[in-house]
Amino acid sequence: MTSVSNSSSNTAPDVDTFAQRAQKIAGKYMAFKLAREEYGLEILHVREIIGLMDITHVPRTKDFVRGVINLRGKVFPVVDLRMLFAMERIANTDQTVIIIVQWSIGATSTTMGLLVDEVLEVMNVAPDQIEPPPKLCMGDSDGNFILGVGKADKRVIYLLDIQQVFATNENKGQLSSGTTDSVASASTSSNEKGE
Repeated sequence: MTSVSNSSSNTAPDVDTFAQRAQKIAGKYMAFKLAREEYGLEILHVREIIGLMDITHVPRTKDFVRGVINLRGKVFPVVDLRMLFAMERIANTDQTVIIIVQWSIGATSTTMGLLVDEVLEVMNVAPDQIEPPPKLCMGDSDGNFILGVGKADKRVIYLLDIQQVFATNENKGQLSSGTTDSVASASTSSNEKGE
């Protein structure tokens, strides 16, 4: 009797906790594709979407760092999300775009471009449309970048925490050292959409 009671009490809080978390996660997301998989970025972190442009290679950077771009006089690093997520690199197509994202930690603001296969839509994800991340990711610190799994019709969309995508020591060290350190941060006001 005691073991059954403990099991029930241990399970319920987990469900309640994620239900509360889903309330915070819910909102508008920019949906995009990598291969056959769909992902979503919180719209508040998306500054703009631009077509493919010249990307200048930065020496001695990892494969997922495509290089830097000069966007209206400001230089930003560009990361190939396919490569970062250990997917096969493919040739660019007319659907390939760069999503300019920005997030802040304290007084430090970081802006960069994410190379993706295709942008789909801005979608509103309600709390009851969000499931917990797959259990296989839960015990892996590198899997914490998945906020939850959104459901839309028969589609599955991985909702990303952009800060956590680059939170591993390896990625942070690669994107905040040398040349990329000088181009990775910018003030929110100087990178507003449409400037």
